Parts: sequence; structure tokens; C-alpha cells
Amino acid sequence: MPELRGLYPLPYVRALLHVVLVSAFLLGVVSVWLRRRKWMGLTGIGLTLVATLLGGSRVPLDGELRTGPFLGLDWFLLNLIAYSALFIPLERLFAHRAQPVFRDGWRTDIVYFFVSALLVQVTTLLTLKPAMVLFQWAAHPQVGAWVAGQPFVVQFAGILVLTDLTQYWVHRLFHRLPLLWRFHAIHHSAEAMDWLAGSRLHLVDVVLTRGLTYVPIYLLGFAEAPLFAYVAFVSIQATFIHANVRFDFGRLDWLLATPRFHHWHHAAEVEAVDRNFAVHLPVLDRLFGTHYLPPVRWPSAYGLAGGGPVPDGFRRQFVHPFVPASSVREPVVPDA
Repeated sequence: MPELRGLYPLPYVRALLHVVLVSAFLLGVVSVWLRRRKWMGLTGIGLTLVATLLGGSRVPLDGELRTGPFLGLDWFLLNLIAYSALFIPLERLFAHRAQPVFRDGWRTDIVYFFVSALLVQVTTLLTLKPAMVLFQWAAHPQVGAWVAGQPFVVQFAGILVLTDLTQYWVHRLFHRLPLLWRFHAIHHSAEAMDWLAGSRLHLVDVVLTRGLTYVPIYLLGFAEAPLFAYVAFVSIQATFIHANVRFDFGRLDWLLATPRFHHWHHAAEVEAVDRNFAVHLPVLDRLFGTHYLPPVRWPSAYGLAGGGPVPDGFRRQFVHPFVPASSVREPVVPDA
């Protein structure tokens, strides 16, 4: 990823990869020693040895990729390392539901995680370009200059409110319109919640949601620094609200989207279907009549509430919405 390459110091990234490879080998040995089933530990050891033989953290770089198409393998690896190091220990120490790291469906979700990172250039073009091309006529230079001149905190708060307001209605439409629900049902087909489950998003879902969310940001002309800060914030928070953690945030549940708030959005219980659409600000659901957060209680089950199942596997799930015979529940229109 050329834009990313210029931002990180290569010696530190090489040192990080070295630590990861050594840790992977040692943890593989521990897994073989402690677990009755040895294949996972042996697979980790084998992949580490192959990576080391291919050059490991000292693999040479043959030039720089500055133009043309690329695959974001570095984006995938850095995200996988960072999220695994942060969320897996949290979910093991503070788990809401007892489930293994490699729970049912993890293979499907890791493929989503891999593909979304690898195709970062494609998704960026499909989400940014439509806003720039279709709405360029509406952008006003003076408005953009005034917005970009506001303090960092003000711009960050403005981006947070605008994006979540846009995402709320786009998200709600994905639940309400049968054609869009076909794609969004993929996300709700996950029956186990953890940090990786949030990656299960159909490409059409990603493109439409992010593309429409970028429109108000582009029109108002926010500066790069608060925009990048928001991107970092939403990346972590959107992952965290899917995490399998039992934290009780008390009154914060009413101010900012938390795991318990968003878990109810994924609940298979009838009373929670089509609720809690906000990604950041639950006040939007309270304002528009779709808020559901019973005191203390968590959902008892996750997944699609009624209707035919979504098939397992990335390839079959990608094709599923385009098949006329696709049978998933009709979206339930929330009471106003």
C-alpha cells in the first residue's frame, strides 16, 4: 500500500515482524505441548519456518510501488497483528460468553478480514470516487475553507455526528428494503460475536454505506488531520462494539455505542430485531424510536431471527444475495 509505506518507519516494522515470527514459533511449541490436538500448533510452527526461509523480517525490497494497482498485504498484516494483540487477550480475560478463539465461523470471517484489507485500493476508489464525481458541483470552496479552519476538536465532533447520522439512515434502509437486506443479512448471519465478526460485510454493503457516508464529509471539506483521526477512531470502535467482552459501561451506554448496545442489534430475539442502528451515538436511536437496551441484560443468541439461513463460506455468501431464490427473513420495519 504505497500511501501507507511512507508513513511507517521500515526498521521498526521489520523489528515488529521479527518479534511476531519468534512469538508465533514459541506459541506454536506451547500449543503442541499443551493441547491434545497438535495440528494447530504444528501449522503455526510450519508457517513460521516457511516465512523465515522466505526472508522473514529481513526480506529485501525490490523497488517501490508508486502507481498502478496494488494489493494491501501490509495493511492486512499490520491490522491482523494489532487487532489480535489487543482484542484476543481482552476477550480471553473479560469474555462475555465462553467461546474459543477459533469459534464456529472464524474461517469465513478471517477471509472477509483478509479480502477487505487486500482490496483496500478497490474499496477506497469505490467509496471515495462516487462522492467526488457525483457531488463535486455542490462543494463550495468558501464553506470548505471555513470548516477546515475550525479547531481540531470541533471538526472531529462534526465528522462524528455527520457520519453517524448518515450511517444511521443508510443502515436503517439496509434493514427495511428487501433488496438491500439481502446484502446486509450476511453481516447478521454471524451467530458468535467477537472482534472478528464485524468483518463479515458484503462488498456491496461496504461500498454503499461508506460511499454515502463520505458525501457530507466531502461537501463540507474537513481538514485531513481530524478526518484521519476519525478513521482511526471508527476502525477501533467498530471492531470493539462487536467484541466478546462483558464490560459494563453504565451511563456511557447511553452516550456512546458500546458492545452491549451493539450486541442487541445483532440479537436473534424478536423484541430486539431492527434496533440500535447507530454506530457511535445511541442518542440517534432514542431520537428516532429505534433504541433498545434493557438494563444489565445481554442477548441470549445472535444471528438471523427467522427465515432461511445464509450459507457458510465467503464465496457462497458473496453470491447469495444475487440468487433470486435467496431466502432470508423480510426486514421488520421498526415502530416509529
